[in-house]
Amino acid sequence: MLFQRFKQIGRTLQHAARLRHVAAVLFKYGYQDIAHRLHLPLARRLIFRRFREAQAEIEQRSQAERLRLACEELGPTFIKLGQLAASRTQTLPHEFTDELAKLQDQVAPAPFADIRLVLEEELKRPLTEIFTLLEAEPLGSASIAQVHRAALRDGQQVVVKVQRPGVKEVVDVDLDILRQLAAFAEEHLDGWKQHRPLAIVNELARNLEKELDFTREAAHLERFSWQFAGEPAIHLPQVHHGLTTTRVLTMEFVDAIKASKLEALAEAQLDRAEIARRIADLVMKQIFTHGFFHADPHPGNIHILPGNRICFLDFGLMGFVDQRTRESFADLVWGVAQRNEIAVTHSLLKLTETDNEPAQRGLEAEVAEFMHQHCYRPVGELQFGKLVTELFQLTTRNRLRLPPDLFTMLKALSLTEALVRRLDPQLNFVEQAEPFMRLARLARFKPKRVLSGLLDFGEEVTELARELPAELRRIAAQMKSGQARIHFQHEGLEPLVSSAERVSNRLSFAIVLASLIIGSSLIVLANLPPKIGEMPVVGLAGFVLAALMAFWLLLSILRHGRM
Repeated sequence: MLFQRFKQIGRTLQHAARLRHVAAVLFKYGYQDIAHRLHLPLARRLIFRRFREAQAEIEQRSQAERLRLACEELGPTFIKLGQLAASRTQTLPHEFTDELAKLQDQVAPAPFADIRLVLEEELKRPLTEIFTLLEAEPLGSASIAQVHRAALRDGQQVVVKVQRPGVKEVVDVDLDILRQLAAFAEEHLDGWKQHRPLAIVNELARNLEKELDFTREAAHLERFSWQFAGEPAIHLPQVHHGLTTTRVLTMEFVDAIKASKLEALAEAQLDRAEIARRIADLVMKQIFTHGFFHADPHPGNIHILPGNRICFLDFGLMGFVDQRTRESFADLVWGVAQRNEIAVTHSLLKLTETDNEPAQRGLEAEVAEFMHQHCYRPVGELQFGKLVTELFQLTTRNRLRLPPDLFTMLKALSLTEALVRRLDPQLNFVEQAEPFMRLARLARFKPKRVLSGLLDFGEEVTELARELPAELRRIAAQMKSGQARIHFQHEGLEPLVSSAERVSNRLSFAIVLASLIIGSSLIVLANLPPKIGEMPVVGLAGFVLAALMAFWLLLSILRHGRM
């Protein structure tokens, strides 16, 4: 018990130090309003004490650049938040998305000596027994890990992904702090509750937990390789399981060109139009055929091999959408193309979550407005990025929430569209997606699936019919024995209960106060010793205590604004 208390005290002090650091960085880069609104500690003084000399240089930078620098200085958790913001190319200004995109590849690497220590600790033997070459300069350095090229003793060329030292501890503290700040913002800041910041932080925590376990990434890569077995347009690196742990991932080295390096692709005489088409097709297959997809297909994670073959990298963050969600999304897009606002509204309600379902007619009117902006053109001419932006705005206005998996899918499609348009401006992304959406919609009518659905329905009805008599007997037995209970849950009475408790407390307080005054008066009239001058001490003490209690009661009444 004592150890747990000391541990809790140490964690609290660690949180306080980190909060001071967050406040200091926000002030350093000119985001004082955020620090003030979140009531971060001692933020006002830190800027003068620590960053006065650097302030003039920082103020010369753009606001977007200052935001990127702040994320980098605050570490991996905030870098992941910045990467999430960078993916919203349709909602944030381009200067912000372009600047925050640098967080994906341009994080300063950890010292190589620290990386060696992590490798030796995880692999349980000297590195010279495993590698003949381990390059000190990383191929890439991200917020959670960095990648080094190496050669095994049998001559195989590999890359080793190593988790940055101490990153898990920093992430844990940051997530605790973000949960506290999100709960505060949700409770006390106007307009924040509808954005559900606490749910966003919890989703970020789940994603980071997955990314911090490299054995999960290895399993994702194996599943990805299985679902694309025999696909000639894609190459996936092989995992070396014997050299893979929760903090180290070893896999085949792939010598390829990053998809965003257009000049290098041209020099290698690769077909950019064919590459764009293949990337779009592969992403559509991931989502609409398999339902298991790469959740972060930015240009740094897609490389091109000779023969226009596509290589996906970094499988730490993957997405999953079930068959029903894929079909409902295909129905949504198809309904827009057919100018059917009733069908679109129905699909939208099936895809989203809400505490209180919005008025059907009002939602249909907004959907009709949405369709006027997008559907009076062929399906192949729809711009998916604008479609997603309007969808987000429509759901927010009607207090509808996109489930995390659907949001991840939309983000992956938006990133893919941005990349393929950059590779081939003539390629129409929605037209490329049309056959996959048609197959997703038609899949529900396949004879095998219809038969399977009927069999499942029949099995459930049979099971219900079998269990119903026993359940009825159990309910009847409970009613006979007097054990049956009906549970009522009232809502909206909390203010009334609180008010009643406050009134009863004040009445009790007033009765005690009146009793104290009357008792003290009787003692004074009786002239009982001991005395101070002619005044009995006990009576005088009673009057003083009664005055203090009366003052306290008055303050309580004034504080609540009612007499």
